[in-house]
Amino acid sequence: MEAHLATDAQPFDPARRHMDDLTAKLSTPEVRAMTHSEVERLVFKEGNELLRKLYQGYLDSLGNGDVATPVRGVEGAERTHRRETARNLLVRFGPVRVRRIGFGCREVGMAYPLDAQLNMPPRVYSFEVERLVAEEIAKNSFAQAAATIERTTGAHVPKRQVEEIALRAPADFDAFYAEVERAAALAASESGPILVLTADGKGVVMRKEDLREATREAAESRAHKLTTRLSKGEKRNAKRMAEVAAVYTIQPYVRTAQQVISQTRPLEAVGGTRPRPEYKRTWASLKRDPAEVIEEAFREGLRRDPDRKKQWVALVDGNKTQLKLLKAAALRHQVKLTIVLDFIHALEYLWKASRELLGETKAAEDWVLEHALRVLNGEASLVAGGVRRSATMRGLKTEKRKAVDDCADYLVDYAEYMHYDADLKAGLPIATGVIEGACRHLVKDRMDLTGARWGLERAEAVLQLRALRASGDFDAYWSFHERQEYLRNHAAKFFKGAPNPVVSPEQRRRSHLQLVKP
Repeated sequence: MEAHLATDAQPFDPARRHMDDLTAKLSTPEVRAMTHSEVERLVFKEGNELLRKLYQGYLDSLGNGDVATPVRGVEGAERTHRRETARNLLVRFGPVRVRRIGFGCREVGMAYPLDAQLNMPPRVYSFEVERLVAEEIAKNSFAQAAATIERTTGAHVPKRQVEEIALRAPADFDAFYAEVERAAALAASESGPILVLTADGKGVVMRKEDLREATREAAESRAHKLTTRLSKGEKRNAKRMAEVAAVYTIQPYVRTAQQVISQTRPLEAVGGTRPRPEYKRTWASLKRDPAEVIEEAFREGLRRDPDRKKQWVALVDGNKTQLKLLKAAALRHQVKLTIVLDFIHALEYLWKASRELLGETKAAEDWVLEHALRVLNGEASLVAGGVRRSATMRGLKTEKRKAVDDCADYLVDYAEYMHYDADLKAGLPIATGVIEGACRHLVKDRMDLTGARWGLERAEAVLQLRALRASGDFDAYWSFHERQEYLRNHAAKFFKGAPNPVVSPEQRRRSHLQLVKP
């Protein structure tokens, strides 16, 4: 990377000359003979260089960061040694150079007041370049992210550096979501009276060394029967489960069982205007186990509803471990939690039973709708008994009635979470579409790229960046991240946490003027 300091007396003169040269070039016969696309590309390239020179002029106009008072570090020592240096900085317009004076002494290293004033990063890439890279990483592969930055900005960030940025960009993820100001804003927001927590798991193909211990041992002991292809039932890769969670508020949506089970419209489109989730936060973690993620979901809920005035609802798919963790967390945080089983899961069990009883027929569809209506009316246990009797009356053999018995067992085992009649009357959600969508767009769409095998640290970082985008928090997070970087890189070096005020070139010139009496 190359950048040059301006040697002009006026720091913005190079930018002015470049602007004059560009406008003159646009009037030449050669440019006038170009197509509009060719001119567009020319203006973009030259315009980006103009912006780079403007930015360089601004940096030059600041001077070298001299100060008028003694510089002291956190250790209290006065830094009397002064040395002017220059450092490279890659901004979105391209490379620039920053002149600044450093202050040090024998016992301590150098401190740069101008760096602190500008909140300069410790690395060559500006925070804005890192932000652009982080956004691209959340959407595309590392190689694609590097290519996009190269194509759309004046910065060149190699793939290796893109990967390094991915690791450090979400460094303040947990601190951001625990921030007092954000929590207070959420608590004061006008949001729906229903607070929903929901969680699920989604597998990610990992390198063997980053699998959980039991999965890794199973993968290492697995022997493939063939060398050129997989046999029936064999898996090529081993996965580590990412625990996905979502927390949001929502307005009540009262409807009847008949509205939900309408034969002509899917569940998502039934009955008037469905309220949308509010202030939705979704995230996923490969590092943390389900207990930790569910605990974070409760903390997020309490940040929004510290007085526990809302109605707390947990939407589940029947995972027994998850149910146990939810109940334990609710007891620990003294939250009255209503657990609702996803109705779509129950409906799928009815469909599987109907195929064994009636095959792929219209009668089977009618049978499902009839029994689903009864389940929605709070008769899950009665439906389970009727399903078993239907199998017995039809004389189904053991192997043929497995789906029927599974359906009946499911309805009986989870009947306490299937009070859909009361849930619908209270306007509660009864489907886990939010978390299933999160598993798809947060995890699968990015992490399941063809041939990808993830390392744990990079996978976790990418999931956090995707979570920030999915929750609409990326811009707020990045502002918070830059403030934290200032505290780490600059405020922590100076006495009492604040750098000495930088003297501008104009102030420095005035300080050398002397009043001459006539």
